[in-house]
Amino acid sequence: MTAQLSGTTALVTGGTSGIGRATAVALAGLGAHVVLSGRDATRGAAAVESIRAEGGKADFVAADLTDASSARSLAERARELGGHIDVLVNNAGIFPAGPTAETTEADFERVYATNVKVPFFLVAELAPEMAARGHGAIVNVSTMVASRGMAGMALYGSSKAAIELMTKAWAAEFGPSGVRVNAVSPGPTRTEGTAAFGDGLDELAAAGPAGRPASPAEIAGAIAFLVTADASFVHGAILPVDGGRLAV
Repeated sequence: MTAQLSGTTALVTGGTSGIGRATAVALAGLGAHVVLSGRDATRGAAAVESIRAEGGKADFVAADLTDASSARSLAERARELGGHIDVLVNNAGIFPAGPTAETTEADFERVYATNVKVPFFLVAELAPEMAARGHGAIVNVSTMVASRGMAGMALYGSSKAAIELMTKAWAAEFGPSGVRVNAVSPGPTRTEGTAAFGDGLDELAAAGPAGRPASPAEIAGAIAFLVTADASFVHGAILPVDGGRLAV
């Protein structure tokens, strides 16, 4: 594997498990110094240790991302560890499912704080610096339910629909200065977080051409593509990585 990201620093939120951890591993394998964040210090240490054991460079920042202040604090810590940030992967998110009538205001605020507010202010903090240097890449992690109506997914899906619109707006805002902003839209993916869905995950995936859930590494591969020079002409794209689920 070529070191396409050698000399760069990548910040991956929610990088201690699932898609985030697989992304951290993939970017480190491409030569990036990866700063990964998460709430669990034990899982964070394990993720960093596994990357370093393979010869990669990684650091962990404990962060409970809930508001603009926590986003700015994470950006500052990432700079302290890795210098300027060249790549940002907004992966951290929560995905509750349930009837609209049973959703509390506290649930609503928590989902939008984590899934919308934090990515917004991380981009506000880091994208202008990338633009000033004339290069950078941002990838936001969305979901297929941002564009496909599913019962019980109004809250989560709408938060990710906001991310997809912001992806396009940021591409228009920062692209002329050399910062590429894109998103991936995963379908059913087998992670620690989706284990609670049980057989429902397989049933959802079975309706797509691939006929199975993705592994985190398959989503991470798409993210890695979007941050490298191989995707140099890709701006504002929402890349479905869903086993063809949106095609049928």
